[in-house]
Amino acid sequence: MAVILTHGASTPIVKMGRMAGQYAKPRSADEETRDGVTLPVYRGDMVNSFPFTEESRVPDPERLLDAYEISTATLNVVRAFTGGGYADLRRVHEWNRGFMQNPAYAAYERTATEIDRAIRFMDACGADFDALRTVEFFVSHEALILDYERALTRLDARTGAAYGSSGHFLWIGERTRQLDGAHVDFLSRLANPIGVKLGPTTSPADAVALVEKLNPDAVPGRLTLITRMGAGKIRTVLPALVDAVTATGIPVTWISDAMHGNTITSASGYKTRRFEDVLDEVRGFFEVHRAAGTVPGGLHCELTGDDVTEVLGGSEEIDDAGLALRYETLVDPRLNHQQSLEMAFQVAEMLRAG
Repeated sequence: MAVILTHGASTPIVKMGRMAGQYAKPRSADEETRDGVTLPVYRGDMVNSFPFTEESRVPDPERLLDAYEISTATLNVVRAFTGGGYADLRRVHEWNRGFMQNPAYAAYERTATEIDRAIRFMDACGADFDALRTVEFFVSHEALILDYERALTRLDARTGAAYGSSGHFLWIGERTRQLDGAHVDFLSRLANPIGVKLGPTTSPADAVALVEKLNPDAVPGRLTLITRMGAGKIRTVLPALVDAVTATGIPVTWISDAMHGNTITSASGYKTRRFEDVLDEVRGFFEVHRAAGTVPGGLHCELTGDDVTEVLGGSEEIDDAGLALRYETLVDPRLNHQQSLEMAFQVAEMLRAG
């Protein structure tokens, strides 16, 4: 995806994975009921377990240690892949070419051909592809369980600055972004680059207050605003937020999370999203920023390299009946391998149009 977007935007793409720490989930309700039985809700493997039993749903502090150990192992795997040649530009492009063998993706052939031509041109010019064998990759997650985040906070001995060492980039969720809340206060004290999720109920005054609290020194790159509005609201809610934040003069990076605002329940009972709704929110995100003269800075997607069937639509035309084939997520539905690349090609076209 990053190769496709780099080509479409003609600018470097910062690659960040929501991994190595994302083991806790904010939930809308404290309890869930099945067949007349009510139990505490599943809050992620850092807290309790998914099976619907009383024993599984009891919070266990030992799980914080499990999350730390699994995060460490995950980071080691990430380092091995990103530094060991797995991310070689030529090899990555081979994946895209394999994707293009499906006739359903003929619409993206022009972009894929241009990328192929660019790589062959670089090769002919004697580009040092050995220097492109590795890639810089960062990890990120929502700083939700403050007991975990606090235990992994370290002070820089030279500057006295506090860094959250559980991830490179930490963010505040839509449910915990209260200006006087503990999550905003905690992250305001960290020197990491940080983000905050903004949903459709966010007012311009809310956005301005958060920006002033989280980036009072107006440091470029310090603060990212991640909008999750839903396709039906992005074009009406976002413009006022962009105008208000821009007027402060404080620099922020705007990212579109087009997944979370478009969650539905299918007729067969699966929690899912429509691929076209996700893409439409991204289109709206681009439209708003172009109209305001601001920069659409990035995408936050939930995806997997596996061929799951969790999101409706796409060129594969996954329908309601198809969701049952390989619906594997315990919480949020993800784009599969094919849908992820399809989204990248579509966004590349949006970038080209701009």
